[in-house]
Order: sequence, then C-alpha cells, then structure tokens
Amino acid sequence: MSNFAAPGGKASSIPLVGREVEPTLFEMSVPGRRSFQLRTTGVPEMAIEDIIPASHLNPKMVEIAEVSERDLVAHFTRLSHRQFSVDLGMYPLGSCTMKYNPKFCDAVAAMTGLNGIHPAAPASLTQGWIELLWTLEQRLVSITGMAGATLQPAAGAAGELTGLLLIRAYHEARGENRTRILIPDSAHGTNPASVTLGGYEVTTIPSNDRGLVDLDILKQSLGPDVAGIMLTNPNTVGLFEEEIQEIAQAVHESGGLLYYDGANLNAIVGVLRPGDMGFDVVHMNLHKTFATPHGGGGPGAGPVAVSERLVPYLPGPRPVRLADGSFGWSNVATSIGRVHGWHGNALVLARALAYITVHGSEGLRRVAQHAVLNANWLRVRMSGFLPAAYDRVCMHECTLSAASIKAQYGVRGVDIAKGLLEEGFHSPTVYFPLIVDEALMFEPTETESLQTLEALALSVERLVIRAQTDPESLHAAPRSTPVSRVDEARAARMLKATADAS
Repeated sequence: MSNFAAPGGKASSIPLVGREVEPTLFEMSVPGRRSFQLRTTGVPEMAIEDIIPASHLNPKMVEIAEVSERDLVAHFTRLSHRQFSVDLGMYPLGSCTMKYNPKFCDAVAAMTGLNGIHPAAPASLTQGWIELLWTLEQRLVSITGMAGATLQPAAGAAGELTGLLLIRAYHEARGENRTRILIPDSAHGTNPASVTLGGYEVTTIPSNDRGLVDLDILKQSLGPDVAGIMLTNPNTVGLFEEEIQEIAQAVHESGGLLYYDGANLNAIVGVLRPGDMGFDVVHMNLHKTFATPHGGGGPGAGPVAVSERLVPYLPGPRPVRLADGSFGWSNVATSIGRVHGWHGNALVLARALAYITVHGSEGLRRVAQHAVLNANWLRVRMSGFLPAAYDRVCMHECTLSAASIKAQYGVRGVDIAKGLLEEGFHSPTVYFPLIVDEALMFEPTETESLQTLEALALSVERLVIRAQTDPESLHAAPRSTPVSRVDEARAARMLKATADAS
C-alpha cells in the first residue's frame, strides 16, 4: 500500500488500498512529479512567449495535478473497481437491453485498417469503409423490412428526431400542414421530448386494461392534422401490440405515418419485421439489439430505416454501390440534410456489422427467442413473491409490481431495487412505465444463463422476505457499496459532485 500526498506535497499516512474514499488526483499531487517524459530533441529551449503570441495565452496559470504514471494508473484502476459493468455482472434494466458486448466485435473495431483512416479521405482511398457502411445499411434494411436507411444518427434520441424530421418533410412535400403526433401513455420519455423538439404537438393515447393501446380512443384521436404515431412493439410494458395491423390501417387511412421506436427490437429481431407490421420509420439502438457498447452519453449509433415513400428525404450523403462495382457517396436535393458530422460513429457501426455477420439470420432469430424465453422464465419464477403487472406471456422484458409490498410493509419498489445492489446485481428499471404502480421492469436479455437468472430470482426473494421482517434495512439500502443511498431528488435539484456537497 502506498501513501497519497496533499496538494502541498505533504504525504499522508492513510493507505490508498482499502480506503473508503478515494483521494482526488489533486490530493495525490506532489510538485515536480510527472507521468510522462519527452525525449531530448536538441531544439534550444525558448520562452513560451517566443512561440505563442501573448494574446493567445491564458494570463492565469492552470493548475494540474502532478503525479507519477504509477500513481495515475493505480488511481483510475481503483476507481474502475468501484464501478458496476456489463462485464462484471447482470444488468436487468428493463427497456435498456443491457447485453453483453462480444469481444470479437471490439477486435474488429480495433483493426488498423478501420481506425487509422481519416473520415475526410477521398472515396478512392476508403473503398473498404464505404463498402462496410453500404453493407450494414443493406443488412438493417433487410432486418427491418424497409427500403432505405441512414447510419448518421448518434443513438436513439437522435434517431427519433431524424425520423420525425423525415415525416415532416414527407407531409410538407405533399402540401399538408399536420401538427400532431400520437403517443401511447406507456411510451419512452424521449418520444414526447422528440416530438416537441420536432415542432409537433403530443396527443397521448391511454392504455387499456391489458396494457395495450386503446384502439377505440386511438381512432377517435385521428384526424387530418395527425402526422403519425410513435410506438414500439413489443411495447414498454413488455407486451406485444396484438392489434398492430388495425392500428396501422387506421393511421394510414387518416394520412398519417407509423414510427417504430426500436428500443425493443431485440425481442423480434430475425423473427418479425417492423415493415411487415406497417411501420414507415424505424430507428435502431445498435447497443440494444446488436450489442455495441452503451455510449454513456456517446458515442452511440441509432440508424433510421424508412419505407419507400420516405427514401428521398433521408440524410445524406449515403454510401452507394456504383455501376462499375466500386463505392461512393450519394446525395439528393430532397434530403433533409446531415444529422451528424462525417458518417456517424463509424466504429460503433463496424461493431454492429460484425455482430450481425457472425450471427447470421438464424442466429439473430435465436437471439430474440432466447431473450423472450429468459424474460418469461423470470416472470414465472418471481410470480410467487413479486406479481406481474399483467399476468400473461410477455416478450423480452417482464414488468412486475411492488404495490402490494408497499401497502403491507411500507417498502417501495425503489427499496427492492437498491437492495439488489447489495446482492451483487444492478438494479432493474424502476417506476417505468408510469402506468404500472411501483413498477420493477426486468430485462434479462438472451446473454444471461439460467444459473444467473436463478441467482437473481433468489436475491429478489430474499429482499421480499426482508421487506416483511426488517423493512428499515431496505429503506437504507444499499449499505455495502462505495456510495450508500443518496437523496436522488435533492441531487437532481442541487447537483454538486464534490466532497463539500453539504
């Protein structure tokens, strides 16, 4: 164990390893220490003012931590050991589809031929990259049952906005002024946000007692001012919209279009295509369906595929195969224009193509089948102590309710979720969708084994027993993690990520 130094360079006797609080780099800083060393160049030393004009210099010296490479590496490695990751354990986050990321795909993205090329290089020098992007577009079009696609959007929310802009361009080209988008009350929170950002008004469609879109109210809400509807199938409760063909027919007859939120595509990939259900726009979260890393805010990728009527408006330039067999870029005058710099987050796209290629069509079908099987196994296994919100076969995720536990013992869904952190599992999604009281949404994905699912079920069962016998212990959970429970409402209102947050 080593010691850390305070800003003034005075070493502390408190050991680093095993400390409850990891010191900051500035607390470890000692004047004169360096984590790098430049080789001797033979160039005479010069004052910085002789190299950079004084007008370009910051008059105030910026303080930086001065630490050795050894201490720097150890610091960040210790911090990494305090984090939970998909490589460490199960992430049963419903609707987030936290799949294991195959290392094979990472190896493909690490190839020098892919990551050593500047995006501004001419097409004649980047034939391999353009072919890769063109091939991925063809694969995604085939998987979704669409006619064309753009790879530019940076993850799901950007894909949503892109899809809405395409819908707007389509209606404007027809001389129609449509102002509303229909959204189910169980929708992802990004849907109404994207609708507002896209310049539309939101009309909420309630769910019926089976957790599905109320078809009668949907039909009553349609009109000449409706541009379309945004929904996902399976929906955000984890149930398949059984009347999707009737929904599509009603919306299309009113002149609207159907937007498919691809957050739940993993449940049907290789089995059923959104295009076959009648959708006109599909965004795909590559991290959810094709196991690319979650971006943590970026980089991500959310390609958008469209039906034939929307192809002329796709963002450009798009990769194309030319008559002579080579590859190039194409743009059209009716395009809505770029929605991302260069060609999107290309190395994420490369990972997705590697995943699709190594699985093949039959492999992708098994992905969906196993994801649905795992979710239903978990639903049935937990039914004795945590009932399902809708007691019937689900798809890729099961939505359970802690309402009865709250009523009897005062233990909320969030208490169960926090308790799971002490059990070695990441929390499930809580309080979503909003139509389920005390919702706990579990999505095991296809990548978790039966043994892991059983361990998760046993952990939840133990927590339910604790709720009955020692509810106060769950109110304080988690107590064994590096950071115990925080006041999340206060943190959202007064975010101060420092030690003096009081």
